[in-house]
Amino acid sequence: MTRFVIAALVLSAHADVVDRIAASVDNKVITQSDVELQVRVSAFQDGVPPDLSAKHRRETLEAMIDQKLIQRDLQNSRYPLPDPAELNPVIEQFKREHYKSDAEYRQALTSHKITDQDFRDLLLWEKTLSAFVDVRFTSSSQVSDPEIDEYFEKTVKPLAIQAHPGEPVRLEDYRDQIEKKLEGDRANRQMETWLKGARRRSQIVVHEEALK
Repeated sequence: MTRFVIAALVLSAHADVVDRIAASVDNKVITQSDVELQVRVSAFQDGVPPDLSAKHRRETLEAMIDQKLIQRDLQNSRYPLPDPAELNPVIEQFKREHYKSDAEYRQALTSHKITDQDFRDLLLWEKTLSAFVDVRFTSSSQVSDPEIDEYFEKTVKPLAIQAHPGEPVRLEDYRDQIEKKLEGDRANRQMETWLKGARRRSQIVVHEEALK
């Protein structure tokens, strides 16, 4: 056996160890390094150290499985996707709010072992997901006036009276907020139901050993 072949086999075995398959969703694969990258980018966005514990890796993997299911639906249904250029002002604002300079921003990326593109990919996915939810669920989640009235009387009004005793509490001052809250809650429930159905219709295999 030649030295080249031996070296290739060693590299192949090493790659299998460091980048195991964490899960497969039909014909799509999520690797161990994919999960770790997602953990690191999310931690960077939140301004906290990466939590690479087995529990958090598992939670992250579940979210990534949902992401694969949604991406499949996006591809099949041809939803309009956001323009990556839309992220530029978002990132600039993020820098201004969290870092004194671009160099400090770059250093933070390095300390989390991610790149600017990794962060952009996360933000692009978040915008894509928001658009997907709006089109697929929020548009059909309109709430009625009686539902708004009930939420105001049972939830908002008592808290408002407690926070501002002696002041008048009017439904119209809170209507828009209540409507958005109820529509968002309903859209989230519909999405959870949709995801459960999508999971049942898919072949999902999780390799727990890759998360340890």
